[in-house]
Amino acid sequence: MLIRSYLYSFAFFSVTAVMAILGAPFALGGHRGVMMVVKSWTWTLIRLHGLITGTRHEYRHLERIPPGGFILASKHQSTFETLALVPLLADPAFILKRELTWIPVFGWWLKLAGNIAIDRGSPTAALRKVIEGTRAAVASGRQVIIFPEGTRAEAGAKPDYKQGIAQIYKSLDVPVVPVAHNAGTVWPRKARVHRRGTIVVEFLDPIPPGLKPRDMFRKLERDIEAACDRLLVEAAARGDDLPATARTRVAELATSEVAARADT
Repeated sequence: MLIRSYLYSFAFFSVTAVMAILGAPFALGGHRGVMMVVKSWTWTLIRLHGLITGTRHEYRHLERIPPGGFILASKHQSTFETLALVPLLADPAFILKRELTWIPVFGWWLKLAGNIAIDRGSPTAALRKVIEGTRAAVASGRQVIIFPEGTRAEAGAKPDYKQGIAQIYKSLDVPVVPVAHNAGTVWPRKARVHRRGTIVVEFLDPIPPGLKPRDMFRKLERDIEAACDRLLVEAAARGDDLPATARTRVAELATSEVAARADT
């Protein structure tokens, strides 16, 4: 996996550089041309990830993706989901930190793709911009990808969902589609070496508009975390090479299950 990981890193940056340059003429075709390049880039990187590292990718319940504009709220553990979700959606847009748009060439493409960049140093202004940007994007039929925890967490770590998603939901009359996955077990955050295993991405039942924000927030966290726990247990049963935090969480879940059975 060490050799495979470094080969993939080389492929990742090589493909990114080549497509960023060769795809520039497509930007002249406007948003449609830009998204054609972005989708081709992300699809290529995901395909190469499976081929080079030997990782199997599984996507469940794609039929739960509604048509038109909506909010997609995903668990955030890895670089994987920032790539893999793009080819699955019709016209996705990310909410991302402004500093990413300062990266030469790459940041230019982030801007061209119509992502919503925010200044996290000013929470109130950032939330206002997110709501305005999300409303405009959804109105034009786009799917806005939000990571409710704000930053990547280790697979199995205690969740830390931010209330911003509830405020956005309150301001827009659109469904929220939760997404659970276990990408952090194979492609951990800040890790150069990938681990042996299977990445499963699961689309959960959409949360309809009209709920009280606090009820939506609780349901979102409950549904995503329950599904992520289930995917961790599946990974352990498959014999995947789980990182320490994920193994600890699987052990906790096993203990809880034994205790629940004893109580009954």
